[in-house]
Formats: sequence, C-alpha cells, structure tokens
Amino acid sequence: MRESDKIGTMSDTNISRRDQLLLKHLVEMYLRDGQPVGSKTLANEAYPSLSPATVRKVLSDLEERGYLCSPHTSAGRVPTTQGIRFFVDSLLSVHPLDKAQMQKVSEELSFDETTDSLITKTSNVLSELTHMVGIVTVPRCEQYILRHVEFLPLSDNRVLAILVFNERKVQNRIILTEKPYTASELTQASNFLNQHFVGKELLTARYELLNALNQDRHQVDSLMKAVVDVADKAFVTEKPRTDYILAGQQNLFDNPSASISQLQKLFEAFTQKQHILHLLDQCLQSDGVQMFIGEESGYDPFREFSVVTSQYKLDGKTIGVLGVIGPTRMRYDKVIPVVELTAKILGALLNYEK
Repeated sequence: MRESDKIGTMSDTNISRRDQLLLKHLVEMYLRDGQPVGSKTLANEAYPSLSPATVRKVLSDLEERGYLCSPHTSAGRVPTTQGIRFFVDSLLSVHPLDKAQMQKVSEELSFDETTDSLITKTSNVLSELTHMVGIVTVPRCEQYILRHVEFLPLSDNRVLAILVFNERKVQNRIILTEKPYTASELTQASNFLNQHFVGKELLTARYELLNALNQDRHQVDSLMKAVVDVADKAFVTEKPRTDYILAGQQNLFDNPSASISQLQKLFEAFTQKQHILHLLDQCLQSDGVQMFIGEESGYDPFREFSVVTSQYKLDGKTIGVLGVIGPTRMRYDKVIPVVELTAKILGALLNYEK
C-alpha cells in the first residue's frame, strides 16, 4: 500500500491527514533511533514546508490526546503505547520479506524434520531473523490427528503402542492391558483402528470406541474387546514436556531502553510461564497477526516489551501460536512479515503428507 493511501484511512480518529503524517514520521524516527524527536528535526525530515512552531503545535495536540509524551523538558517527544498502537493499526506499511530472509526460512525448516525438531528450529529462525526472542507453543495434543497405530506384544500384559500423528510425530507408549494378547490379536486390533479411525483426533477416536462398547457390551466380539482394551489405554493425551520453546533470550540484552530490573522481571516470567501462556492463549482466539504492545498485556514484566504472534494450523484448526518478544521500539514493518510467513510455512510443513 502506498503511503498516500495509508495516511488518512482512519477517519473516526479525527486526526487530520497532516497530523497523521507527522505522527507516522515521528514514530518511525523513534523506532529507528530510540531518541526523543524534536519539532525542528521532525519538520526537516517529514514536512519541510511547515515551520517548527507549527509542528510543535501539532505535537502538543497529539500529546494531549495521549499519542505522545515528553520524557524530559524540551527534549522532544516519544510515542506512547497508544501512539505506537495507532501507528501499527493505521499508518504502518508492511513490505514482503526479501529473498535472503525467505531463503533462510526455507533452508532451516524442511519436510524431513520431526515435529519436536521443527518447533525448535522455528523458534531459532524467528530469533535469528528478528534479533529478538523467538517463541513457539508446542502443538496441543488433544488436536493431534491419528495417522497410524501399531501394537506389539511385550511380556505379561504389557503392550508397546506406536502412535503416529500427522505423518510426523511418533509416540511409543507401553500400556498395561486387562489380559495378555498374541501378536496376531494385536495386529487385528491395529488393522481395525487404522481402517476406521485414521484421520480423527485421538480423543474423538477413543470416545467413539468407548461409547460403542457401552451401548451394547453383550454383542461385542473378542476382536472388539481387544480393540477397546488397547485403545482405551493408548488413546490418551500426554502432557507435553514443555509448553513452548524459546530461542534468543540473550538478544534482549541488546536493547538499551530496557532496564535491568525490567529484564529480570521478564526472565522470571519466562520461567514461571503463567503470564506468557495467558497472552498466547488469547492469541489463539483470532486469526492473523496479534500483538500486545507494552502495558496492553496487563502484566508488569511486559511493560517495556511487545509480543507479536500468529497462529499456525493443522487441517484448518489452530493448534499453536508462534511469534517474537522484543522491545516496544521494534521495527514492526519488518517483524510482522517474518511472523506471518513463518506461521504459514510451519503450518504447511505440519500438514504435509508423504
């Protein structure tokens, strides 16, 4: 979108086209340099036809509206969270990734990775491309789609269940059945499950099997009893070893605007997880890029940071969120396309069927 098209599109804000242009340039200068912007500097760079006095009047009006603030007397102005939010929502022009960035994503993420490896590499790619913290939530187990199941007899009543989800994630579980089964019985049970339940979510398959058994226990033959026995034990969700994968936490120390105390609070939030998971859960509810800028998160550890996320999907269903955590003074025009593209590529890889 051209700048001339972008400016002035938010008519309900009652901010004139000229004032929006000045605000846009001020925010861009602040995000670029990290310094308060003075009226003379802004006039020279953004609107040479205006006098510094006129620019000062515009900036004073924008400050009264809450878009700007003055950190020190006569030291220029910086955007508030409200100002950055207006800039991102109404004034920002996002450009596609360059060829080098797209090549980086395609080289690092490939079809032959396991899900766990893919999630880890995705967080690393996000961190490397943005120089911030990359974060990817682990796919929700209850939304895993069953692709293949196999049972192998062990000693006594123990059975090795091999479950494949989405062509990619493999889990081996040792279950304890009600009675010992032969290899032939287990093969028949796995064949039945593969024929009737492949493509369904794990919990859905388990529910349908148990429901069928409960409807008429007297008419269930020996094969179905074996199927229900092994599936009842094997088709359960397992809590993941971790909720999300982080990469690039050290990049936060390259942010000169963040205080040591604020960094400590953020690293504590990484460890405790509760606040981050709450934010990420909110991002699961809406499509597209979601973000919390500074105090919008409602949590003090994120007061000087922004969280930019996008969903990734499997079979059209959202199963996770990925994104970056960095200073509020970030290049949103560069970060947003990285997050968008990476989410699309991760979803495509998880949906890939060999």
